[in-house]
Amino acid sequence: MKKIFSFCLLVLSLMVFAQKGINDTTQVVIPNRFNNAEALQKPYVIMISADGFRYDYAKKYNAENLLKYSNQGVQAKAMIPSYPSITFPNHWSLITGLYPSHHGLIDNFFYDYARKESYAMSKKDNAEDGSWYGGIPLWSLAEKQNVLSASLQWVGSASDAGGIRPTYYYPYHEKFSPSEKVNKVINWLKLPEEIRPHFISLYFPEADGAGHHYGPEAKETEAAVHLIDNAIGELVQKVDDLGLRNVNFIFVSDHGMIQVDGGNPLEIPSVLFDKNRFDYYNSQTLLRVYVKNPDEVNSVYKELKAGKTNDYEVYLDKKLPKYLHFATRDDKYNRIGQILLIPKAPKIFLENGKKTSVGKHGYNPRIVPEMKSTFYAWGSEFKNNLMIDEFENINVYPLVADILGLKIDEKIDGKLKVLKSTLKR
Repeated sequence: MKKIFSFCLLVLSLMVFAQKGINDTTQVVIPNRFNNAEALQKPYVIMISADGFRYDYAKKYNAENLLKYSNQGVQAKAMIPSYPSITFPNHWSLITGLYPSHHGLIDNFFYDYARKESYAMSKKDNAEDGSWYGGIPLWSLAEKQNVLSASLQWVGSASDAGGIRPTYYYPYHEKFSPSEKVNKVINWLKLPEEIRPHFISLYFPEADGAGHHYGPEAKETEAAVHLIDNAIGELVQKVDDLGLRNVNFIFVSDHGMIQVDGGNPLEIPSVLFDKNRFDYYNSQTLLRVYVKNPDEVNSVYKELKAGKTNDYEVYLDKKLPKYLHFATRDDKYNRIGQILLIPKAPKIFLENGKKTSVGKHGYNPRIVPEMKSTFYAWGSEFKNNLMIDEFENINVYPLVADILGLKIDEKIDGKLKVLKSTLKR
């Protein structure tokens, strides 16, 4: 039987790789992988991220399915994103259990001074190059222990980060509707047991896109919430129809959203325009400064602090609150910079002539509650009717590993004890 499976997977993967350059909507399948005997007895975990799905969206917009399932299972008052509350850093924190300063994705765009290269989330060559990503993502952890995995466009899942890709994955694009994504997950769960994934990660961008373009209060954002909610209802129903035992759903988001004051942006201090002395990286809700001469850091900090307005703060990164884990002492890859200019919400930094979006994120979630994200979980392993307090998103990783019986060999920031009480056992 294994030889038949192996042959089928080999043929399928050759077809996939042959088409990959032509059609990026084609699934990639890694051949010759099988669940071991122990894996066949493990639960299933479907981990779903809805980008930009603010902690209060489900109640605010009456997302009936999510409210029903979370009320039946576990719901957190909110989940605390890692700092900065930006998409790529937080998706990678969720999937590795590490703070951004420890896994290296400190922003959606950054420069690595050791590599002398820039990273941009929009560049496919970067996004699919695992050498940019630190940590062991959950799919790699599972695959190394002979538990098959699948990913539908989670950040980094098309790369070789962690040393091994998911058995089934798709390169990133936004051509699939939520309903189409649901059907692809169901197709994975219909596979024969030996080649059926037990860990599935799934990504929905719609709420984030609407929140950016129209703001978190807009009818378009409400519509995006309902689009995702309908997909979740469809997914749960179709999974139930399969009759599988021990299926668990974890619904998360990476960050929240707030409407910003784009009409009255903050000016970037003119001293920073001297490219011989500085590099600066502006994500609008955070401006990072790299001082090329280390001997100038303190004097530049004092100059920037003296010239600042009441609408933003200036920090030496080593003076940033420790709970943000975003200082020199944390910066494993030397990508952050030594000075941080942090606007007070809803203010943003904006270069002359540049445009911004209506809604944004990236602020400190401990100060700006609109940055907080969502955590709901339900299924065979989770307790029923349980409300828990806020917690940091790095703690989702050890929870999933525990459900799947996976051994974590490398140091992570997340702690199982934070969410252990959500499980029945």
